[in-house]
Amino acid sequence: MTTNASPSAVYRSIGLAPSDPPTLLIDEADTIFGPKAGDNEDLRGLLNAGHQRGRPTLRYDAGSRSVEKIETFAMAALAGIGMMPDTIEDRAAVIRMRRRAAGESVQPYRVRRDGPVLAELRDRLHEWVSGHLDELTNAAPDMPLEDRAADTWEPLIALADLAGGHWPNRARNAALTLIAELQDSTEASQSIRLLNDCRTAFGTARALPSAVIVQRLRADDESPWAETPAPGGITVRRLAALLREYDITPKNHRWEDGTQSKGYIRDDFADTWARYCPTVPENTSQGDTVPDRPNRPFAGHAGDGSLPWDGSNRPTDSIVPALTWAGTVGTDGTDHPQPPQQATCIGCRQPLTYDDGTHAHPTCETA
Repeated sequence: MTTNASPSAVYRSIGLAPSDPPTLLIDEADTIFGPKAGDNEDLRGLLNAGHQRGRPTLRYDAGSRSVEKIETFAMAALAGIGMMPDTIEDRAAVIRMRRRAAGESVQPYRVRRDGPVLAELRDRLHEWVSGHLDELTNAAPDMPLEDRAADTWEPLIALADLAGGHWPNRARNAALTLIAELQDSTEASQSIRLLNDCRTAFGTARALPSAVIVQRLRADDESPWAETPAPGGITVRRLAALLREYDITPKNHRWEDGTQSKGYIRDDFADTWARYCPTVPENTSQGDTVPDRPNRPFAGHAGDGSLPWDGSNRPTDSIVPALTWAGTVGTDGTDHPQPPQQATCIGCRQPLTYDDGTHAHPTCETA
């Protein structure tokens, strides 16, 4: 038991016994990290490096004029209020706890009564693990997780497999459950949030002007993009800067209303969406294509290769005539003074109705 241990003392406490390092039990860890605590980068670096063996830290000893290699590997358990830094949680099995509700009771811990019982349990576990080190060292359990989460949980899954019985299933279920809870409770990084929100803004559109994407991002009052002024909110320039991290850049496009401006093509996002945010959002109504939304303005001719304002995909070899609206069309799709019922078919020049929810005109084979 110690209080206010310096990072150098903790480093050397581990380095004194590299073959049998102590286990670090850190309480009130929320007071150690964060701006008010000075972030404690040395201690954070120790915990991050100590996640695996063979990652020593180097210090120069001026007295002996030599470089000192200090091992960092040690088991650690942190308890605190709120979330730990991302680099620590990413290397940990995180267990979210809740305040005890009224009517719930637990037996209080007493050192003289409970200490000896727990010490006996510790010694029994140590003896059992020590007797199976060769098996555990060579274990390659079937993991339900990937990447760093698999690295963190692999020793625990290996122990469960060695114990047998119901432990292998319980351990894997615990890993999946706790990882899911961690992902649900952790707010996505700003760039990942932007990628998800851009996908919602696109919907099924093939391309969109930068200004339209920004407008749709700002429309969500609960998103960080609605904040004004920047840097909290989103602008066309900031959108380009954030997406540049994923090699997604805007390009000049000629839109169907005759204007030219920079915008984004959906295909440029496809690989990034698949890698960083593979879950498809349920609500994609913001970017529905014009043919599926008769209340959206539309103008131009099919087959000319130009893009309507919302970027809906109309192949250049299309044989279906486009629709001509009596109203004018703005690049943001808001200028629509005339009702949709005044639309006419280019094929037969007859008014179009949408009683059946489609664009088809019953007397025209090409419409």
